[in-house]
Amino acid sequence: MDIVGLFPQFGGLALTILAFILALSIIVAVHEYGHYIVGRWSGIHADVFSIGFGPVLFSRVDKRGTRWQLAALPFGGFVKFAGDANAASGKDSEAMEEAAQDPAALRRTMHGAPLWARSATVAAGPVFNFIMSILVFAGMIFLQGEPKNPLTVGKLLVLPQDGYELAVGDEIVAIEGQRAPSFGDGPGWDSFREAMPEAAVLDYTVRRDGAEITVTGPALMPPYVQQVAPRSAADDIDLKPGDVITAIDGEPIAVFDQLRQAVEGSQGRVLLLDVWRAGEMLEFALAPKRVDEPQPEGGFKTEWRIGVVGGMAFDPATEGTGFGQSLWGGVAQTGAVISNSLSGLYHMITGAISTCNMSGVIGIAETSGSMASQGADSFIWFIAVLSVAVGLLNLFPIPALDGGHLVFYAYEAVAGKPPSDRALQVMMATGLALILTLMVFAIGNDIFCP
Repeated sequence: MDIVGLFPQFGGLALTILAFILALSIIVAVHEYGHYIVGRWSGIHADVFSIGFGPVLFSRVDKRGTRWQLAALPFGGFVKFAGDANAASGKDSEAMEEAAQDPAALRRTMHGAPLWARSATVAAGPVFNFIMSILVFAGMIFLQGEPKNPLTVGKLLVLPQDGYELAVGDEIVAIEGQRAPSFGDGPGWDSFREAMPEAAVLDYTVRRDGAEITVTGPALMPPYVQQVAPRSAADDIDLKPGDVITAIDGEPIAVFDQLRQAVEGSQGRVLLLDVWRAGEMLEFALAPKRVDEPQPEGGFKTEWRIGVVGGMAFDPATEGTGFGQSLWGGVAQTGAVISNSLSGLYHMITGAISTCNMSGVIGIAETSGSMASQGADSFIWFIAVLSVAVGLLNLFPIPALDGGHLVFYAYEAVAGKPPSDRALQVMMATGLALILTLMVFAIGNDIFCP
C-alpha cells in the first residue's frame, strides 16, 4: 500500500506534515506548560520539559535547573518532575529513597509533594488546553464581530453570473416580497431562507441612502463552496472554497438546497459536477459518503454528504462584540466541542454510529493540512478544536493519562494512602497497552475506513 497516497493532495505532502507538526507542537507546548508552571507554583521541581520524544535536537538548562529540549519525534511531549522515573510520571524508587533523607528535597519531588499540589499539577495540562481554546475562539469571535441588524451587505461573493444591482452597504428589507427577519433568528430565519425560490436571480428590497428600492441580486444561498470538510468526498477530488457548482449530472442548479437534495438522494452513487472556478468551467465526479452528524437536540443522524459548506451570496457587514460577549462565545464553543466529542464516543460505544468516526495520527495530519490549505482562520480554529480534544482525552480515567493519575489521587484522598507501587506498575502497564491498542485501531480506521 502506498502510504503517501493516503494523504490528500492539497498543497502537497509537505504542507500536510508541516501543518500537523505545527498544530500538535502548539497544543503539546500549552498542555505541558500547564503541568510545568502549576508544578513550579506548587513547589515541585521540573527536571525536563520536552517537546517531542526520542533523540534531542536542541536543549538548554535554565537557572532553576530545568532542561528545556526539542526532540526529533514531534508526536507529543512531557515534563519529567523530580522523583519521576519516566515521562509517564512513574516513581523512581532510588531517587525517592535518596530524597527521603532531606524533607526539603522530598517536598520538591512529584511523589513527595502534598496531594493538593500533585492533583493541581496533573490537572493543569488539560485545563490549559481548555483555556487556550476558549481564548482562541473568543479572539476570533472578537475580531470577526457579529452581523449587523438589519442584515447589511458587507461583501458580495464572486459568482458566475454578474450584473446584479445589489451593492455593498445595502440593508436587506425583503427578498421576493418576504420580509427579512433578524439575521440568525433561529426558526424565523430558517423559514425565511426556505421560502426563497430556486432561482439564480431574485428581487431584493433594500434600504439605500435612506430610501427603499428594489434591485436584482443573486440567490440568497447559491451553490457556493464556502468551506470543504477535511477527508470528505469533496476534499478527495480537490474542490476548493470559492468554487460554484453549476450543474449536477447535467442538470443546472441555482441554489445550495438543490445540491443538498441531489446528494442526499444519491444513495452514494457517483455524481457528475460542473464547477465554475474563477471564470473556468471544470468537471468532477465524486461519490457521496455516509456521515454521522451531531444534531442540535443531541444524538447523531447519518446522511449522505460530499463535505461542502455553503453560505449566503454575500458576507454580512459586521459590528464589534464586547470582550465579555466574545469570551462567553469562546466558552460556549469549547463546551460544544466537549459535548459533541463525548456524545460521539458514547454513540460509538453503543454502536449507534460507526467507529470509523475515530481518527488516528494519519487522519489528524490530513485534517491539519486540509485546514491549513483553506487559510489561517480555518487552521487556527482547527488548532483550538484539537486542543479541546487533547485536553478531554487526557482527562479520561486511563492509567498513564492525566485522568488516570487523578483517579489514583482520588483513591489516596479517600483511603488515606496511595496505591501500592506494585499496583501502580501493573495499572500503568495496562493503561499504556490500552492506549497503544486504541492508537493502532485509530490508524487502522485512517487506512481502511472509506
